Amino acid sequence: MSERTLVVVPTYNERENLPKLVERLFALPEAVEILVVDDGSPDGTGQWVADTAAHDPRLHLLSRTAKNGLGRAYVAGFQWALEHRYDLVIQMDADFSHSPEDVPKLLEGIRTTGADLAIGSRYAGGIRVINWPLKRLVLSVGASYYVKWITGLPVWDPTGGFKCWRYKTLEAIDLPSVKSNGYGFQIEMNHRTWMRNFKITEVPIIFADRIEGVSKMSKKIVVEALLMVWGLLIKSGFRRSPLA
Repeated sequence: MSERTLVVVPTYNERENLPKLVERLFALPEAVEILVVDDGSPDGTGQWVADTAAHDPRLHLLSRTAKNGLGRAYVAGFQWALEHRYDLVIQMDADFSHSPEDVPKLLEGIRTTGADLAIGSRYAGGIRVINWPLKRLVLSVGASYYVKWITGLPVWDPTGGFKCWRYKTLEAIDLPSVKSNGYGFQIEMNHRTWMRNFKITEVPIIFADRIEGVSKMSKKIVVEALLMVWGLLIKSGFRRSPLA
């Protein structure tokens, strides 16, 4: 029996991008379903999903009443995926910074290595980022070294948001207790996975900044991530490696 794969896509005002993203995901050689977690987008994103899903059972909508952060959206989407027992769960952005055509690479990476989490990595084996200003690139790469230095997490791209999870990995993470958002959410989820002795692999991808829509990046998100890393170290009893 083939593995059931769900792509979780959080949205807030992504009406311009989402139809094209859905079309390209459904055109992949790998059969996937899509769950859009929409935070009450005023631009009609959720309504478009509802209308389209009415005649396409591969598309699903999880509506939330207010914008409550990327981390909360992913937690809600992951819990939905666990309830519906999908074998593999992919998380990705709606703005084409993550290429839909790289989804098969993530699936191949997790299957061929036997990993429990595959990360689409911008920095493993070199830097592959397009259309970012130098300041933002330096901040992102610096954050990767910062996380590794403090926590010991052996991941080149700990803030990346393009990933493939196994059901058992998400099930083992106490999702309701994950409170961080933004970059902090990505780091915390990776750290929890690693500390539970799950295997993580990084799959090289090319990351391109969004072309349409507005970025949700903010100083608050960056500060949260910088402070949260110290919290992870403290919660782990200052251990910088998993227990054997």
